[in-house]
Amino acid sequence: MTASASVPAETGVLFPLVDGRRSTQTTSRAVFAEATREVAPDIAHGIESARDWHKEYVRRLADIEAVSAASGKNALRVAGDGLHALHRHLVFRRGETEVPLEQALRATTSGTAFDTHAVTGEGQRETRLAIPYRGRTLSNGDLQRQLDEWVRKGVVEPSFAAAIAEVEAHPEWLDARDLTVVLIGAAAEMGPLPALSRWGATLAAVDIRSPRVWEHILTAARSGSGRLLAPVSGGGDISHTAGADLLTELPEIRAWLDTLDGSLVIGNYAYADGAAFVRVAAAADTLISDVCASRPDTSLSYLASPTDVFAVPIEIVEAAHASGLTGRRGRRISAPLRVLTGSRMFAPNYATIVDAEEGLRFGLADTVVPQQGPNYALAKRLQRWRAVVSRESVVTSANVAPATRTRSVTKNRVLAAAYAGASSFGVEIFETETSSTLMAALLIHDLRNPAALSRPENDVVHPLHLFADGAAHGGLWRLPWEPRSVLPLAAVEGMLLRR
Repeated sequence: MTASASVPAETGVLFPLVDGRRSTQTTSRAVFAEATREVAPDIAHGIESARDWHKEYVRRLADIEAVSAASGKNALRVAGDGLHALHRHLVFRRGETEVPLEQALRATTSGTAFDTHAVTGEGQRETRLAIPYRGRTLSNGDLQRQLDEWVRKGVVEPSFAAAIAEVEAHPEWLDARDLTVVLIGAAAEMGPLPALSRWGATLAAVDIRSPRVWEHILTAARSGSGRLLAPVSGGGDISHTAGADLLTELPEIRAWLDTLDGSLVIGNYAYADGAAFVRVAAAADTLISDVCASRPDTSLSYLASPTDVFAVPIEIVEAAHASGLTGRRGRRISAPLRVLTGSRMFAPNYATIVDAEEGLRFGLADTVVPQQGPNYALAKRLQRWRAVVSRESVVTSANVAPATRTRSVTKNRVLAAAYAGASSFGVEIFETETSSTLMAALLIHDLRNPAALSRPENDVVHPLHLFADGAAHGGLWRLPWEPRSVLPLAAVEGMLLRR
């Protein structure tokens, strides 16, 4: 989701002015520093004094995750302080009025209200879980065998396989006719729009005004069995009049959500390139936090990127260390390359172990891809911070999704090549249809299963376990090598394969 091309750049959710310009780097550093200042002032100082943030941000993400893992209180404090910092720094501008983002929904006059256009699906409701995978449809025994195979290969965590198997064993959970799900970034490739439509949900779609975007949304809705609710402005063809710009029409979207009856599930799947991603993520978070405050029966849904830093339980670390080197070629070339490159290639995974106050031990699964940049890192970390905080009071489904061949990834030449060669290093890259259906099923599990960790009434040993539970990381967490130390070789192999 991005701002409409016709809207002036100085409108809506913006970075603050710093020395006469809207600086993304200064703001990003300030937010991360303020997130850690109370629990680790030395880390905050290191962030503020970084000379080249575009290079140093990767190391600082690991520092932030390590201090968050050190105690449950730390994790909650870092998340809460990070959220407050972002909402203080970013601004909302309309006309001549510019206010901190945290005041946007109170200090800004709403414009024209949206009408609602409803579309009813014409398809038959799917009553059993069916996962598209490599030209086949997995269900029943085939699905269980594939889940077992993914676990055996370390592609997904056992808790992920167990959750999907629970959905398979409870087909009544898939009857989503009682769910009203707000999809922020409804057309997102990884979003659950197609699956939830097939399962009969009512979907309130928020995405930009674009005939291409809305034709995709409407096609999925009409082929499903649920209902689609679209915000519209004016009359005419719905594909041209539907849509709402999260960056510039935040108060109007908030007012539109209040017209929806019953309990809401809000899923944030919006994406944009570069600095716009931070603005979109912040706008969505403003919307979400305000809805949760006024409608406490709201549930939330997020997809965490596998290319980030995660504190993972020590048993995953031990499994990675025990796995050794995968494949004959790996055993043959890894040792000499590690020596020749000064351990820059085939470096052992999990160099950092965190001993937490609760008696827990974590390893840092550092799978950050530097090419994605600090803006991407801040936008995704903002979502994780909200999930950690919100899970204390509302049902929060926050799951690590597998590396997937989405357009945003494959348009990056280096990432596309690395994905093409990843299988040689024990990583499985998923197709979008497979990932989106699996993650939609995991959302259903988190909403339906009374024992799910998504529920605040269920004890969790540490807030960061929310992401380790049910993770489908594609194998990145269980590699014997630090992922970035083999990424160049995967990219080279991928480039050769793509010729």
